[in-house]
Amino acid sequence: MNNQEKVWKVGMWVGVLLTIFLAIISIKELKSISYVGKDTQIPNVITVNGKGEKIAIPDIATFSFGINETAKVVGEAQSKATEKINKALDALKANGIDKKDIKTISYNINPRYEYIQGICTAGSCRPGRQVLTGYEVSQTTEVKIRDITKAGALFETIGSLDVQNVNGLTFSIDDIDNVKAEARDIAIKDAKSKAKTLAKDLGVRLVRITNFYDSSDDSVYPQYAESFSVGASIKTASVPAPQIPAGEQKVISKISITYEIK
Repeated sequence: MNNQEKVWKVGMWVGVLLTIFLAIISIKELKSISYVGKDTQIPNVITVNGKGEKIAIPDIATFSFGINETAKVVGEAQSKATEKINKALDALKANGIDKKDIKTISYNINPRYEYIQGICTAGSCRPGRQVLTGYEVSQTTEVKIRDITKAGALFETIGSLDVQNVNGLTFSIDDIDNVKAEARDIAIKDAKSKAKTLAKDLGVRLVRITNFYDSSDDSVYPQYAESFSVGASIKTASVPAPQIPAGEQKVISKISITYEIK
């Protein structure tokens, strides 16, 4: 066999292999084209809503009190404020309040000015001016009470220590996330029960959950809770400690579940 015949045979085999390769590619392209323009099949689904409510008794109380003292120099004002705040802190600790539950919300030192009116004499007037008269030191402290049966007595105790403001006794749930989780579990069970009933009525079968949505607003709703505040010092020791019911609080969870059905 001469060289010319060898070249011809090699070329023929290359041509055959190239033809086979192009045929395979063409078949793949034709298969892909057959899917263009076809709608994606959407599974049949149903969506149900669930609601869960959990009533809980508040287990912590919170209130705040403030100290305001004035003096001609900062150091004197601070000293007077510190003396009062220390008495209040000692009273809290003596009533079993842990130091981790006592928090300073604000501490401020501000100058105090008095406006002196200008004096007019012989047709001329001296302009008025601001005169520094002293300084004011203020401190606001927040207290958390874990034994809420002591809330009224502590309120009365702090009020009797010549502090300027005792405000905002409120009740809440310390582990609120756990209560919310319990409410959500109730909502899920409610939705699942509705889904089973609906599937039975429709004559279909629940396949799997395809979507879950929690639309809870994280609000906590007081039920007959009361708040108490004292705007001035309580200096009379004979005043009885107020009885302050904590009431109840309701947590509501709202969810929706989507099921694929057959």
